[in-house]
Amino acid sequence: MADFTYLLRPSSFDALVGQPHLSAPDAPLRRLCEAGTLGHSFFYGPPGSGKTSIARIIATVMDLPFYEFNATSLKIEQLRKIFDQYRNALSRPLLFIDEVHRLAKNQQEVLLPVMESNAVLVIGASTENPYFSLTAAMRSRSMLFELKPIPNDALGELLDRVQTEHDMVIEADARDYLIASSGGDARAMLKLLEFASGLERTVTLELLTSLRPMSQSGGSSEAGVHYDLASAMIKSIRGSDPDAAVYYLARLIEGGEPPEFIARRLVILASEDVGNANPQALTLCTSAMTSVSRIGYPEARIILSQAVIYLCASPKSNSAYMAINAAQQALRDGEILEIPKTIVQWNENYLYPHDFGGWVQQTYLSKPLKFVTFKPIGYEQKMGEWLRRIRGEE
Repeated sequence: MADFTYLLRPSSFDALVGQPHLSAPDAPLRRLCEAGTLGHSFFYGPPGSGKTSIARIIATVMDLPFYEFNATSLKIEQLRKIFDQYRNALSRPLLFIDEVHRLAKNQQEVLLPVMESNAVLVIGASTENPYFSLTAAMRSRSMLFELKPIPNDALGELLDRVQTEHDMVIEADARDYLIASSGGDARAMLKLLEFASGLERTVTLELLTSLRPMSQSGGSSEAGVHYDLASAMIKSIRGSDPDAAVYYLARLIEGGEPPEFIARRLVILASEDVGNANPQALTLCTSAMTSVSRIGYPEARIILSQAVIYLCASPKSNSAYMAINAAQQALRDGEILEIPKTIVQWNENYLYPHDFGGWVQQTYLSKPLKFVTFKPIGYEQKMGEWLRRIRGEE
């Protein structure tokens, strides 16, 4: 049985599909590699989007010895052995660390000195944004690159290569299913094709669905409608139409959408569109996300339906979403304020609000800025009234 994930692994930027912002001739990443000046970098994106392939291409282009590790099993002794091996060498090795967001603090501290001296080139990969799991010292020495799900046309290119180079017949509807059911995950698509080719030389839709009756990741069995259906469900919830929202939820479920993907979207909506008008919405949706990950289909559909209906019937407020947008924009516009001395650590002049009945007049911003507006909706109205009352504004 052919291992297509190995056979079709790209060996150059030109052969890499689906990430033109990284692989095109004018892409900064490629230019830095070809100039031999790429620094420590971390790649994040969904499974099967090419993170490991890019690391291997970088090693090839920059002509560096390649060492691959997983953060969950990485031993500090392994790192030190490599450091010692290349201590006086003319070249430096490339250390590729998968699941880099799982690096422990002591592992990061061991890497810091060699990163600072550029004795090694550290490349990390993660399905999560590693920015928040890395120490400030690691972040300041590195660049961060995001990978996107592989688009359908690029997945189609891979299938065309398989048929041309490996004398395989993939029927048209089977080809559509391979692409649509993989949700932008090239590895998932090629693995399904690999298993199917081990059974028959002609790959049919019937054969594929017998091996994978549901979508592998964030996809839908109807090509091109995945994002439209998710958007329709979200907009129906935002518009407080439970019938429409449950209909689109059913479309997603019947299309093989993973329950975890749907639940994640509902958690986001609970903060973005319901927010403090009904704070319990976030708790319920977080609980739903945990539940569906452990239960799965078919019962997970009931949990998702409950969450969707609850969100539809909740009062809506986007004030938290608008507030953080405004605050981040203020920072980008240069509003970098000095922290008032009364609230820095260990300041003896700090006024402890609990000593004053729960609130005391005190300066928390060195310049008055306004980001949060409490809407007169649901529980958020009570929050605004309480703040105005303790401040003596009512």
